[in-house]
Amino acid sequence: MVSFDNTQIAFISKSDSDLKQSYWLFKLIGNPTLVKYGGGLAPLGLKLGFKGLIKSTIFKQFVGGENIADCNKTIEQLGKYNIGTILDYSVEGKESETDFDNCCKETIETIHRAKNDKNIPFSVFKVTGLARFALLEKVTAKQNLSSEESAEYERVRERVRKICEEAYTNKQPLFIDAEESWIQQAIDDLANENMARYNKNEAIVYNTFQLYRKDRLAYLKTSLEMGKTNGYHVGAKLVRGAYMEKERARAAEMNYPSPIQDTKANSDKDYDLAVEFCVENIDRMGLCAGTHNEKSSLLLVDLMNKKNIAANDKRIFFSQLLGMSDHISYNLSQNGYNVAKYVPYGPVKEVLPYLIRRAQENTSVKGQTGRELSLIIKEKERRSKAK
Repeated sequence: MVSFDNTQIAFISKSDSDLKQSYWLFKLIGNPTLVKYGGGLAPLGLKLGFKGLIKSTIFKQFVGGENIADCNKTIEQLGKYNIGTILDYSVEGKESETDFDNCCKETIETIHRAKNDKNIPFSVFKVTGLARFALLEKVTAKQNLSSEESAEYERVRERVRKICEEAYTNKQPLFIDAEESWIQQAIDDLANENMARYNKNEAIVYNTFQLYRKDRLAYLKTSLEMGKTNGYHVGAKLVRGAYMEKERARAAEMNYPSPIQDTKANSDKDYDLAVEFCVENIDRMGLCAGTHNEKSSLLLVDLMNKKNIAANDKRIFFSQLLGMSDHISYNLSQNGYNVAKYVPYGPVKEVLPYLIRRAQENTSVKGQTGRELSLIIKEKERRSKAK
C-alpha cells in the first residue's frame, strides 16, 4: 500500500544539514513578497558576486549542475533509490540561430548521455529553445509567413526532427514540453509530425498536455484518434500547467476568453480523467504523469492495480521536479513504481529565469510550500526523537 506520509523514506537521501537548508529555503519561498521582489534582486545578486550563495542554496535544491557532467552526482544519488533523471537544459529566452543550434546540439548530448543508462529514462526539450517565440506565434495563428520566415521555420522543423531521430535511433523516449497557448498549436503539430514518424511500434516521442487548459482533455482524445488512424503510438506527458497567471492576464488584456480552467477543481477533474483515459488505452500509448498532486498519483496507482498493470511497466511513469515532492517520488519508488525527476541544468546566470519561475509557481499553488514544510518539520522531529 502506497502512502505519502512516510517522511523517513521521503528524505532518506538528505542529511540533517540538507534537511535544515531545505526547511529555510521553503520558508523563504513561502513568502510571496520576497518571491515577488526576489526575482528582480537575484540577477543583481549575481552581479554583486553572490553566485556562490545562489549556487549553494536555491540552485542546489532545484538544479543538477551547470553542465551535463555536473549532473552525474545527482543522477547517481537518485539512481541509488531507483529514481530516474530527466536532464533538462533549462536555458530560456534565447533568440539567435546560433543559440538555437547550440540548444539542439545540447539536447542531442543529453540523449547520448542517457544511452544505456537505466538511470536516465527520458530526455526533454522545449521548442522555444530551437525557435523564435514570435515565429511560433505566427505559425500557431496561421498567419502567412514571408519566404525568409518559411525558410526559418523549416530549420526549426529540421532541428526538432534531428532530435527526435536521435531519440529513436538510441531508443531513448523524449518529451516535447508544452508552452504558452498562443504558440502551442505549432508545438503540437511538430510533436504529431514526429510521433507519426517515430512511434510506429512504441511511444518514443511524447507530447505534453496541460490539463489546466479547458480544451486539452478533448485534444488528448483527438491525439489518440490521430494515432490510431495513422498507425502510431501516442506518447502523453500529463501536467496541470505552468503559465496560469500569464495566460489569464493576456486573455484579459486582449479581450478573449481565458483558455485556463475557471477553478482548480476543474483542472484536477480533467487531469484525473486524462490519467484514466491513458490507462484505458495504454496498449496504444505511453504515459508519464507529471504531478505533485498526491490524489492524482494515488489514482494512477489504484488504476494500475485494478487493471493488473505491473508497477514497473515501462509504459507508465510518474514524474516530479528535483527538490520538490520527494514524499511522492521516494515512496512510489520504494513500492516499485517507475519514477523520474526533472533535473534542470545550465549556467547559474542562464538558469535564473527558470528558478524564479519555479519559486513563483510554488507561491501561486495553494498549499504546495506549506505541504513541503510540514513534511520537513515532521522528519526533523522524527530524527530528533530517534537520536
